[in-house]
Parts: sequence; C-alpha cells; structure tokens
Amino acid sequence: MPTFTVHAPPPRKNRSAADPERFRFVRDGFYFWAFLLAPLWLLLHRLWLALLLYIIGNGAVTLGLTLLGASGTVKFLAGLIVALLVGFEAAMIWRWTLARRRWSTLGFVIAEDRETAERRFFAEWVKRAGAPPPLPQAAPSATPMRAPASPDVIGLFPEPGGSR
Repeated sequence: MPTFTVHAPPPRKNRSAADPERFRFVRDGFYFWAFLLAPLWLLLHRLWLALLLYIIGNGAVTLGLTLLGASGTVKFLAGLIVALLVGFEAAMIWRWTLARRRWSTLGFVIAEDRETAERRFFAEWVKRAGAPPPLPQAAPSATPMRAPASPDVIGLFPEPGGSR
C-alpha cells in the first residue's frame, strides 16, 4: 500500500498557519510519467532546479558517450538508466524541492490513493485539533529530586549507607 508524505507551505503574510488547501501529498514509489517524460514532469511540478540539473546531467552523459564513440545501444541504455533513476527518485526530488522552499513535513499517511490519504490525514488532523493542548512541562530545577528514605519504597535505589 502506498505511503504519502504531507507537506505544508510556509504561512503567507499576515497569517499564523498555512492554508490546508495548499498542502501537498507526495506518494512514495515509482512515478511512471517522470520516467517516460522527465523534463515535462519536472516542469509540471515546478521543480526548476531539478530540471536544470537533469538537463545538465543528461547532456553531460550524452556528450561524454558521444566523445567516447559509444554505439547507439550504449547511448540508449544510458538514457534508460537515467530515466529509471528519475522515475524511482521523483518523490525524493519533489520532497527535496519542497524542503528547499521551506515547506514543513507534517507527517505521513498510508492509503490506496491520494484522495483517501487526504481524507485520512484531515480526519486525524481535525481529531487532534479538537483535543485539548498538552500541559506545559515544568522547568527543571537546579537540585535533583531525591527518593524517600523509607525501606518500603519499591523500584528506587536506596539511600547511600542504608540497609538493603
């Protein structure tokens, strides 16, 4: 079953939190369209730096193989390997770009498709938002707490020099 990571954009000006309609759900796994049409897939998802790196890297591989006098079969296999790499790493590339844009990762959801993942995530999100906020932690004191010196205490270490 696919796993989705949930990402929230940084809040817009004059807002304290991001709009939930702008959340992105990125599925783990192989992206067929990124494999088949990598430049168009990168453009569609606005992954500009990844597109630039893809063009430079693919051009360098093609130029290197041409200068080495590689056959057409070798060039095809190299292109296939690059396409497979993009297809398998598309989700990672997308998450990397979101992290560069300062999007925060809110969590992950396991679901059959994106719509189900959205329903599950927002149902849990609303449930947690309705819960009372956690109590604040007490500030640590400068002196450590000591266990009572009674021999009836179970599970704590006895006082130094006390009976066992």
